[in-house]
Amino acid sequence: MPLPRFLAHQIADGDQPRPLWRHPVTIAAAALALTLGAVPFLPDGDDGDQDGEAITPAAETTAAPGTSGTTGLGRVTRAMQAEIDRVVAEGAALDRTQGRTALARASVRCATFDGQRYCLGFGWTNQTREALAARLLDRPSFGRESTGDLDAEGVITRASGRSASARTEAERAELTQAAQSVGKVWMLRHEIQGIELPDDFAARHPEVAAPGTESRGGFGESYPKRSKILTSRVAQPQNQTYWCGPATMQAIGWGSSKERKNQSYWARRLGTTTDGTAITDMVRVINNQTDYDARDKAGPYVVLDISDFTFKQWYRLMMRHVHDYRAPVVLHPVLLKRYYPYLDDDASGHFQVGRGFDQNPGGNPQIGYFEPWDQSRFDPSEPAIGRVQWRNAYRSYRANLDHFQHNVGV
Repeated sequence: MPLPRFLAHQIADGDQPRPLWRHPVTIAAAALALTLGAVPFLPDGDDGDQDGEAITPAAETTAAPGTSGTTGLGRVTRAMQAEIDRVVAEGAALDRTQGRTALARASVRCATFDGQRYCLGFGWTNQTREALAARLLDRPSFGRESTGDLDAEGVITRASGRSASARTEAERAELTQAAQSVGKVWMLRHEIQGIELPDDFAARHPEVAAPGTESRGGFGESYPKRSKILTSRVAQPQNQTYWCGPATMQAIGWGSSKERKNQSYWARRLGTTTDGTAITDMVRVINNQTDYDARDKAGPYVVLDISDFTFKQWYRLMMRHVHDYRAPVVLHPVLLKRYYPYLDDDASGHFQVGRGFDQNPGGNPQIGYFEPWDQSRFDPSEPAIGRVQWRNAYRSYRANLDHFQHNVGV
C-alpha cells in the first residue's frame, strides 16, 4: 500500500505556518522535520537579505529542451519495508560500539531495494559495506580548510551521537525516501550507463516512463553545444565557513520558489552544525522544500555514487539533468588547488550548484556551476572567488572522485 501523505509546515523563526502537500513519507519523516525545526538558532550573517525578493530563473540554450523528467515516487512494498526495519534495527549496535573501526562499520548499513543497494549516508552505490566503511577510516594526509561538507569524522560522529529515537526517525525517513526512488535509479543507470532493465520493470515501476522514451544515448551528439539554467542572481557566497550546504540550498530553493530565503533558514532545515552538512540532507530538503523533484522536472532527487562512472557517463548525467530535467545538480567535490585554480589553499569536501554545460567542440568540455566558497570573506589577504564558474569538466569529475563519498545529488 502507498504510504500516506503528511502535511509539512514552514517552521522557521518568524515564518507563518504554510501547509504544503508533499511526498508520501512515514510519520517518522514528519517527526524528523519537526526535530530539524527545533535546531538552535544559527547566526544569520546575511547582511541586507530580504526574504520574499522575487526572482525569475533564466534559461539559455541553443536547442529546445527535451522532454523533462518522467519519474514519480514508487510504492514501498512489503519486502522494502522489511529491509527498512532490518537496517534501522541494526542501528542499535551503535549504542554499544566502541573504537573508530567498529563505529565506521556500524555507521554504514545498507538495504537492497528491488536489486539496487542503498547505504545510509552514502546513497545508491555498487560498493560493498566494507568498502564504504574503509572510506570513513581513510583520513587525508594533509591539512584542509573546512568549507562545510560533513567529513568522514563528522559522518561517524553524527551516526553514533544521535539518541536512539532520533537515529531511528532519521534513518527510517532516509530509507523510506530511498525505497520510493529506486525506479529512478534503475532508469538513470539504464540511460547513463547502459544497464539493462529487468523484463518486468514497467510493471514493477509504473511511476517511471516507459523505457526508451527518454533515452538520448551517445555522448552529447543530440544535446546542444551549451545549455544552462538558473540566473546568476541566486548565487550568493556562504556566510559562515561551514555553510556551503546552506548557501548551495539557498540558490536551489531560490531558483525553485522565486523567493529568497536566508541561509540560516536552510541551515535549520538541513540540520547543519559546525561539522557541516550531509549530502543526504541536501537531497531530503530539495525533495521536501522545492519543486525540482516534480514529475515534470527531475523526479525525486537521489544520492548517487559515481565511483563506477566514466567521465563521459558523468558528463552525460550533467547534461541530462540540466538540459532535459531543467533542474540543478548538487555537486559534491573536494576543493583542491589542482582542480580549482582559484583556490589559495586546499580545502575540504564541498557543495556546489551544477547548472550548465558547454561541450566546447575542439576543446575541453566545461561545466557551469555556482561556487559558494569565497575565501576572501574569511581572510581578506586571499584572492576573491567569483560565484559564477565555467571550468574544465574533467577536473570537476576528478574532484568528485577524490571526495571520500564519490557521490552527487541528482
